[in-house]
Amino acid sequence: MKTTNDEYPPGEQTSNVKCGIQDGSQNFTVANRHGLRNTGSSCDWMQARLSYMYRVNLRWFWAIAPLVVILGVVLGDCTWEWDISLKSYNLVFTNKNVVILIALLSVVLYGFGYLTTRPTYLVDYACYCPRSEFKVSKDKYIELARKSGNFEESTLNLQQRILQNSGIGDESYLPHQTIFQPGFKKSLNNSREEAASVIFGAIDDLFSNTGICSKDIKILILNCGMFSTTPSLAAMVMNHYKFKHNTISYNLGGMGCGAGVIAIGLARDMLAGHPGTCALVISTEIVSYAWYTGKDVDMIVPNCFLRMGAATMLLANRRNDWWRAKYRLKQVFRYQKSTNDERMQSVYLKQDAEGTQSLSISKDVIELGGNVLRESITTPNPNPVRFLDRIKFFTPMLSHNKSKPYNTNYNLVFDHICILANSKKVLDEIQKNLDITDEYMEASRKTLERFGNTSSSSVWYELAYLEMQGKIKRGDRVWQIALGSGLKCNSVVWEAVRNVGKPNKNPWVQD
Repeated sequence: MKTTNDEYPPGEQTSNVKCGIQDGSQNFTVANRHGLRNTGSSCDWMQARLSYMYRVNLRWFWAIAPLVVILGVVLGDCTWEWDISLKSYNLVFTNKNVVILIALLSVVLYGFGYLTTRPTYLVDYACYCPRSEFKVSKDKYIELARKSGNFEESTLNLQQRILQNSGIGDESYLPHQTIFQPGFKKSLNNSREEAASVIFGAIDDLFSNTGICSKDIKILILNCGMFSTTPSLAAMVMNHYKFKHNTISYNLGGMGCGAGVIAIGLARDMLAGHPGTCALVISTEIVSYAWYTGKDVDMIVPNCFLRMGAATMLLANRRNDWWRAKYRLKQVFRYQKSTNDERMQSVYLKQDAEGTQSLSISKDVIELGGNVLRESITTPNPNPVRFLDRIKFFTPMLSHNKSKPYNTNYNLVFDHICILANSKKVLDEIQKNLDITDEYMEASRKTLERFGNTSSSSVWYELAYLEMQGKIKRGDRVWQIALGSGLKCNSVVWEAVRNVGKPNKNPWVQD
């Protein structure tokens, strides 16, 4: 095969590369174009770019300057008249002046609304509550695991000890008809069925609560840590609900429990580029695809904590959505330490000695996660912690003071805190490090007890608990914290735009 330079316009430079396996083999020539523009056009392009940036950066000047000129002309056309009764001069406007001033004010108000950043609203959200037939108590878990014959007795005893200290109650949900089958093997069909059940169930509840449909959605973002297929789960959702052909979809995978906050940040950025639209965010994890039946201790731990669940969130940046929205997005920030090998491998997908693939949890993950969380709240902006509190935190370090470092009073900074419900031990460690009261930890502990660790959707079950208790008032700041593989610590801050009453559909009141 041979390609020459004849097919390219004169003046464009090309370079040819000849390849062959050995002498006598068939060679081919590839034309590689270099220098898509000459020096003159490059300078013109740079000047145009700089001119554009200059005009964009001075957009307020170009918007206000003509209005100031018009205002000067209007005022110059007015007259001053002496008022004998008041013994002072009054500015007299003609009808033409009044009309021009009203038009000028309208333009200013419109320009202000157009040029200012649109706020991102959380219109509503929904958490999936599986059917009662999927409930599995701790005793039933061990009973089914023993009957399946997939675990050795030592492994069963280990899981029983973990479950007793996990903080999970007897009403969490598992696809036990699948994972406790004798000779269980991971199946794409079973995992797809579980994904369809939890994802479609959460979307149906959201659509029912808000009255919207798939045609109203411009942006679709789905995150699932372990289960990634082709076509993607996002494509499965688009196919099921018949989204419009121009819907922008993303499928996030491999980011663990912190991916839900990442999806919120992505939705915010996408809405900024597509103002006046809606974004649907879906967070879930597929238990059957993360299930492990081997002997590795580090890989058996996720079995004891991961449970069925999914959450869907409707975000919008239309200005007329404030009246029906529940929350306004204040901040999204991420902190990642994947450059550290120990932290990188603390939550790791690997194969055991027999070749079985599953998720491995390091025994040091709690300590490492606590360090990442603490580092994330002391980094420069964006940060939910007040600047003064961060200065107080660093003061003992700068003065070589050996006393206990200053801790921010998060009970005053935020009205509610939703920490990802990983396990009881993780919540205990975070509460100790951040010095959070039991009241602020209530939503996380109750969610862990009732639903277990539902991965990235856990923080939304916690927010649903706070709403069910009637604790969300107008102006309240809610801090959602999620630790994910990497390790990474992701946080999002919401502000309630109204008093949020008890929702009609809530996973805490469904059977």
